Amino acid sequence: MKTRKQLRLRWLALVLVVLSWTGVACAAVPETQPAQVVRVVSGQTLEVLLPDGPAEPQTVRLLGLDAPDLRQEPWGEAAQAYLAEQLEGQTVGLELDVEPADSYGRQLAYVWQDGQLVNERIIAQGWGLAIARSPNLRYDDRLQQAQMVARALGRGIWNPDQPLRQTPTEFRQSLPDAS
Repeated sequence: MKTRKQLRLRWLALVLVVLSWTGVACAAVPETQPAQVVRVVSGQTLEVLLPDGPAEPQTVRLLGLDAPDLRQEPWGEAAQAYLAEQLEGQTVGLELDVEPADSYGRQLAYVWQDGQLVNERIIAQGWGLAIARSPNLRYDDRLQQAQMVARALGRGIWNPDQPLRQTPTEFRQSLPDAS
C-alpha cells in the first residue's frame, strides 16, 4: 500500500503537469531552424541535416539536460531509445540560445517537434536531468519543473525500484579515461 507521502507527491505531480500543460498551450513556439534527424547518438545528442547547410550531418547537443551515458546501464540505452523513437527520421526545429556551440564543436539547441519542447519532454519522462548551463538558460524554469514531475512520479531514472545512483557527469568523471 502506498504511503501518504507517495500519494501527496503523485497529487503534486499531477497538479504540476496540468499547470505546465496550460502554460505550454498558451506559449508561442519560437522561431526555429528546420532540421532532419538522421541519427540519435545518445539521450542528449542528435545528428541532423540542415536544408541550407553542409551535406554531412551536423551534431546537435540538446540544451538544459544531461542524459545518462550509454555505458550507464540500463538508463543510457533507454534514454537513447526513447529519443530515437520520438525523433529519428523526423523534421524538427532547432532553437539556439546565447552560446551556439560547445567546446566539442556541437551545435547547442532546444529541439521543437509539433509545438513541443523535446528537451522538456525527455526530462519529464525521466530520461535526463535538468542542468542549468550559463549562459543558455532560456527554458531553465520549465526544465526544472519537468524534472520535479518526473521525480514525483518515479519515471525513468527516478524509478524508486531502480534509481540512477550517479549523475551522468559523475559517471563520466569516474571513468578511467576521464581527464
